[in-house]
Amino acid sequence: MFESLTENLSGALRNLTGRGRISESNVREAMGTIETALLEADVNREIVKTFCADVLQDALGAEVLRSLRPDEQMIGIVHKRLVALMGTSTSRLSFVEPGPTVLMLCGLQGAGKTTTCGKLAAWIGRRGKSVLVAACDLQRPAAVDQLRIVIEGAASAAGGSRIAFHGEPDQCADQLGAKPGSAVGVAKRALLKARAERFDVLIIDTAGRLHIDDALMRELESVDSAIEAHEILLVVDSMTGQDAVNSAKAFHQRLNIDGVILTKLDSDTRGGAALSVRQVTGAPIKFVGVSEHWDGLDEFDPERMAGRILGMGDVVSLVEKVQGQVDEKEAEKLAEKMSRGQLDMDDFLSQLKSIRRMGPLKQILGLLPGVGSMMKDIDIDEKQFDRIEGMIRSMTKKERGTPTLIDRSRVKRIAAGSGTNAVEVGRLTKQFEMMQKMMKQMSGGGMMGKMNAMREMAAGGGMPNMSGASGARPDAAKSKFKQRPRR
Repeated sequence: MFESLTENLSGALRNLTGRGRISESNVREAMGTIETALLEADVNREIVKTFCADVLQDALGAEVLRSLRPDEQMIGIVHKRLVALMGTSTSRLSFVEPGPTVLMLCGLQGAGKTTTCGKLAAWIGRRGKSVLVAACDLQRPAAVDQLRIVIEGAASAAGGSRIAFHGEPDQCADQLGAKPGSAVGVAKRALLKARAERFDVLIIDTAGRLHIDDALMRELESVDSAIEAHEILLVVDSMTGQDAVNSAKAFHQRLNIDGVILTKLDSDTRGGAALSVRQVTGAPIKFVGVSEHWDGLDEFDPERMAGRILGMGDVVSLVEKVQGQVDEKEAEKLAEKMSRGQLDMDDFLSQLKSIRRMGPLKQILGLLPGVGSMMKDIDIDEKQFDRIEGMIRSMTKKERGTPTLIDRSRVKRIAAGSGTNAVEVGRLTKQFEMMQKMMKQMSGGGMMGKMNAMREMAAGGGMPNMSGASGARPDAAKSKFKQRPRR
């Protein structure tokens, strides 16, 4: 996420590091580099000029030139201005009582609107609310069936939450086009169903186009007028940069959108949409899509995002991801087993699966302060986790409980069963034995035992790399609604 922008901004600010004292010309030179970095990230030109002028004024006015740590002070100023650019506070969804709360999603075709409907339904469902999702995109072939499949998946991912689908395939467009007013009719009937069956939230998926046209906008205005949506959320593809910002502006002028959902932030996005859309539309960014998983929709927090853009990490998001995957009772049992040095391969496999559910390891490590910039040069082979899981699953229950039983003949059998080789199996069992030995020493040997364990780990090079990381350089280890005007 924002790798190029993060690297360029960090490089500009890094040039001020270690200078003790700096001059006004040094600050202006850094701002010139920052301006170039933002323009390359496809941030709106006028926004870039205003942003850089504000940062420069803050820097010179805050007596950075006389500061003992000008680099740290400059980072603080840039961070503060980035937060102001994206919105000074987190804008959250509000829910009306009694329901249903009506959310209308709109956006261009290909922005990820249908998938976002499913992720948003799952996000709301995990918070204990029932959701009905209505398919009002009657222009695109098979759009209704596609949304139905997405919502079925979202309902399964959200566990016991009540997430349902409303679609009327007979109203879809044929070769001559959809019937006039058919999307409005579907939306009205979906609202009646949501009220009758007491759903807390109704999500309306509307039609999109490859470009903005008057027919699309008239249909969206008609649907909004018929259901009186509490919030209109615009889904924007963050990979399209300035084009996404221009389309967001056009949507806002016609529909008065209440919030933006940025999709595909886990991809190679330049960052222009995230840094521009708030200023151009005035509507807050409410959610960001961070993965293809059902839980890959996060509430947008400007302060956290600014920290990630500047390579400062996002520990809060990391903690939230961990909390979302860790069962407290299971964690207590695991801690107790670790204290007795009784961790087995089944426990290890369970923890490995929990880590993988949080998302790609490279993305998770990027949330750690100071690590994001280093990850650019490190290639993590996620398939290596599949190999480790395959090796453990090829063991018998007795072998997983007591890995010391695994002799040479068993190693060959496990390697054949997992599609790996004897060297990989031997490395895994050796690493696991070292980890067990360390935990026993640290749990029962007092301070001396802990020191011996640390010394042994240091001598053995620590836990060898099982993640498949390669390509690293030697130095890489360092509520209430606002009243929406009706038209």
